[in-house]
Amino acid sequence: MFYLSDAELDKLLLDDIAYGDLTTRALGFGRQAGKMTFCRQKAGRVSGVAIAARLLQKLGLEVMIQEQDGADVNAETVLLTAFGQAENLHQGWKVAQNVLEWCSGVAQYMAQMLASAHEINPLVQIACTRKSIPGTKSLAIAAVIDGGGILHRAGTAESVLLFANHRHFYAQPDDWAAMVTRLKYAAPEKKIIVEADNIEEAFAALAAQADIVQLDKFTPEEFAMVLAKQQILAPMSLLSAAGGVTLLNIAEYVRAGAQLLVTSAPYYAPPADIKVKLKPV
Repeated sequence: MFYLSDAELDKLLLDDIAYGDLTTRALGFGRQAGKMTFCRQKAGRVSGVAIAARLLQKLGLEVMIQEQDGADVNAETVLLTAFGQAENLHQGWKVAQNVLEWCSGVAQYMAQMLASAHEINPLVQIACTRKSIPGTKSLAIAAVIDGGGILHRAGTAESVLLFANHRHFYAQPDDWAAMVTRLKYAAPEKKIIVEADNIEEAFAALAAQADIVQLDKFTPEEFAMVLAKQQILAPMSLLSAAGGVTLLNIAEYVRAGAQLLVTSAPYYAPPADIKVKLKPV
């Protein structure tokens, strides 16, 4: 479970209900006791349940969690149920529903990518980049993990990734070995990842003995070509396929030999369909 601060939860709520629910207030039934259920309409992966529960609890509702994040559920499965006053139920309704739909959509896409890859090679790992939709990072990270993926890097301080834009500022921008050696000395506890934009750069990065060479926007055929040389140039190095990897082409990269794939595609997956029912009790 990933922790969201109260400030993050409050922001999600305040974006929608800062001034209450005018419809409920106008109809005058806000003090009635009620029940609200959240149901996944189609079978699939679940994410956002724990966060949705905390959002509802902040509104004074009693919440019962019926499915855990990361679970695969059947169609029409109830994920959680909330009890309390009608005005609080209606205020929490859309905020919690949006979290569940978006997070479950991300987790579902990641799970589908992994399933497609694992049919070919069960050892494949899929990592998501830090290029999440602005304002969604905390939700996105949790959803990726719930989908079975791993994190490429959540921020620039946690890993070393040498891009061309870094090399442009280096005194000898074509001296790959000097840059990799310097990075290994400066960050001895980190793997040194180097991104290559073409085959020549990939061979240079391998010759420099980078721990991971990230092949950006290479075709599966180009990936296979570099992989064939990797065992000769740098047998201890790992290749990763990045840039444009989606559910539609992941199988091609895995067949080409990729065991680590880097993607942002799950962040833009269609949301899951979460049905919400509110009733008086």
